[in-house]
Amino acid sequence: MDLKSIVWNDESYREFIEYLISLEDINYQKFHSNLLGIEKRVIGIRTPKLKELAKDISKGDWKEFIKYSQNTYYEEGVIKGLVLGFIKVDYEVRKGYIDSFIAEIDNWATCDIVVGNLKFLKKEKERYYEFIKECTSSDNPWKIRFGLVTLLGYYLEDRYIDEIFLLCSSVTNREYYVKMAQAWLISIMFIKFRDKTLEYLKNNDLDSWTQNKAIQKIRESTRVSKEDKDFILTFKR
Repeated sequence: MDLKSIVWNDESYREFIEYLISLEDINYQKFHSNLLGIEKRVIGIRTPKLKELAKDISKGDWKEFIKYSQNTYYEEGVIKGLVLGFIKVDYEVRKGYIDSFIAEIDNWATCDIVVGNLKFLKKEKERYYEFIKECTSSDNPWKIRFGLVTLLGYYLEDRYIDEIFLLCSSVTNREYYVKMAQAWLISIMFIKFRDKTLEYLKNNDLDSWTQNKAIQKIRESTRVSKEDKDFILTFKR
């Protein structure tokens, strides 16, 4: 299917869905459905293929694609989000699309896969920083996770790290996937800023579950020494 030159309308979008269904991998569909734990239908297409499709769409009339796109299948949401990482537009336009997309997120995989494709942030960190911080203070748990995962993916640098510790502590939402993102963020901060993270683990406002989950993730990392894995247990609550 030529996604670079397609004219998007109701009919062509239905054809696109039929094409996606033709790519179904039954074994992967079963495996990924179990991981996601969502009611939404999962076709079973691996992430590299979804990225390939999104990249092709971004080279064509991607605005019309977004206009006609729906949210019936898990893969539809992922492709839409991936497109936003590939398009070449100015800050305000992209931010608007991303904000609208975040409101549609309903599972951890869509959130994390899309965040992983926001490569433009490597050159535009400062410009998007306030927006990402705002995400972490949202009432929407998926928007909070989006913010936290974006911080761990693109902002763990000297100039941001002290404020990121504060942002992590300021999250009071107790939804499971929010707390998991906090723990994940702390574990990556430990790898990149070991001493500062140790100080943070000594004194913070995290609940015990999140603190202990962060310690578990640190201990599971292959980038942490055995000595540190043993030592970090002293911070368990």
